[in-house]
Amino acid sequence: MRNAAKLHFFCGKMAAGKSTLARDLAAAEGAVLLEQDAFLAALYPGEIRGISDYSRCSARLRDALTPHICALLSKGISVVLDFPGNTLGQRAWFRELAENAGVQHALHFIDLSDAVCKSQLAHRSQHLPPGTPWTTEAEFDAMTAYFQPPSEDEGFNVVYHDRSRPALPPSTPLQRR
Repeated sequence: MRNAAKLHFFCGKMAAGKSTLARDLAAAEGAVLLEQDAFLAALYPGEIRGISDYSRCSARLRDALTPHICALLSKGISVVLDFPGNTLGQRAWFRELAENAGVQHALHFIDLSDAVCKSQLAHRSQHLPPGTPWTTEAEFDAMTAYFQPPSEDEGFNVVYHDRSRPALPPSTPLQRR
């Protein structure tokens, strides 16, 4: 690898805590945080009503951001991507970014049961207006049908996070949480 910058990305079911971990990690690492949900909400307000809309819009966003992310990484700036890496295809983009920029990477994997994720989804959604996307168990089930946990043969540097325990302070090394 050519520089000390690092690309951080995430794998975990909906409501597993990826965004919370991304924000905490970016703060602890002094890295640039890029959040897919914020970009999609700003660029496509009200347009993402289902999985096909999400797939189309998120692909366009990845295409637009790729050169900028590679530029940041190539300049030695670490990046935390709060974008899902829940399928082989999604993770291929992260590999491309790290390889093109010549940087290390960390795939942060939060492995929680469907029941825990659904409970967290209900909790975070309870004050949102009815009809808000990505808040129902049916939507969770539809998205989870595509979920593919990372496998060893993919060759990623996987950091496992145990979210059933209290979070470790930011100064604690990120290996098995």
